[in-house]
Amino acid sequence: MSTVWLRDPLAVHLGRDIDPTSAGRGLVIDTDSGTILELVAAGEEPAGGERSVDEVFDAGEHVITPGLINTHHHFYQTLTRAWAPVADKPLFDWLINLYPVWARLTPKALELATTVAMAELLESGCTTAADHHYLFPTGMDEAIDVQVDVVRRLGMRALLTRGSMSLGVDDGGLPPQSTVQDAEVILADSRRLVETYHERGEGAQVQIGLAPCSPFSVTTELMRDSAVLAEELDVRLHTHLAETLDEEEFCKERFGLRTVDYLESVGWLNERAWIAHGIHFDTEEIARLGAAGASVAHCPTSNMRLASGIARAVELEDAGVNVGLGVDGSASNDASNLIREVRQALYLQRLRYGSAEVTCARVLDWATRGSAAALGRDDIGRIEVGKQADLALFRLDGLAFSGSHDPIPALVLCGAEKADRVMVAGAWRVLDGHAVGLDKEALIAAHREEARRLVAG
Repeated sequence: MSTVWLRDPLAVHLGRDIDPTSAGRGLVIDTDSGTILELVAAGEEPAGGERSVDEVFDAGEHVITPGLINTHHHFYQTLTRAWAPVADKPLFDWLINLYPVWARLTPKALELATTVAMAELLESGCTTAADHHYLFPTGMDEAIDVQVDVVRRLGMRALLTRGSMSLGVDDGGLPPQSTVQDAEVILADSRRLVETYHERGEGAQVQIGLAPCSPFSVTTELMRDSAVLAEELDVRLHTHLAETLDEEEFCKERFGLRTVDYLESVGWLNERAWIAHGIHFDTEEIARLGAAGASVAHCPTSNMRLASGIARAVELEDAGVNVGLGVDGSASNDASNLIREVRQALYLQRLRYGSAEVTCARVLDWATRGSAAALGRDDIGRIEVGKQADLALFRLDGLAFSGSHDPIPALVLCGAEKADRVMVAGAWRVLDGHAVGLDKEALIAAHREEARRLVAG
């Protein structure tokens, strides 16, 4: 066994209502198994003393948090950030303008977009990301395979969802026909991906979920069939729901149901499902979601960017819903920065609930424990003995933090932008603020070229 002691950090976020002094002198990591071996309490040394560890890292200038977990993204959208024709559009108009652009996606473009999104997340302190990829135009049959390769190359963890669109504009849906697929093709590929890549158990690096895109882009039959297949294969389910009032009206007009009633009608109201956005639920629907054990990916920046509304995140959590954070796609957030999203969640939710209910520790828990639960995992998102050694270390230096007093509030309130170091499964994946082994200049140049090509047509 090889061990490293992360010694004497400024602070460790163990979770709200957990005494931080129980890890006041840091953590000991078993780098062979990639797990947390010991929490060293304030005033103590590792069991056996300092000589019992193989390496000591002085964390005296760092705040340590569990690796942040992103519960909702569209990696491919890094290619269409800040595009003027949609800069000021609400969701439906935004989508209608972007669908034809996204339909020109190629494997090379997706590989670059995925690398940019994941590297940006990693450098923001994120160690696990869920991606919702639902675009499979001609030539993109192996889109998820491309993403698996990037995940393994960067050394992160990911839940890659096999998204789908089957309801085109000709049949009353929103997406153009060139972007939809037959249900049989979708379900067959979903099975292939789960059987090929899905890892189970503690420490899983790559997992696969099933993710019909939304009520306005997927048939009722495909929603039901996806739920049946997910249960058979024992994988998670993901979709957009209750993001805008336009979507709510669509569900009423097409199905005669509100969004949660529709979710139940297709067999999705259960603990297997996690929902992107979940803004426009009423009080009774929130209670039903909590009783069912469902989860919600709260995406504050995207919700503000598209003026979609403010999710009732505190009420959802209090009702038993697992609340996690998501950055959403980089065409509705225009960034893939999860520590920034923590701050946005704090401020947006305080507008609804006030500062006493929405604390710095609570939103950090949404980005860690809550997000892990939303993805169906309890081996990540927390700093406990035996859990995965996925950790983010943030420095509180520079002008932005000058004059700050308390490390955990400072991390959130002063606007941390990047982690200094990030560990995944006991291995350093970010050093001095940079993803290990990544030529960022070459990546940015190639990515920008593909972005220009995609928009130009």
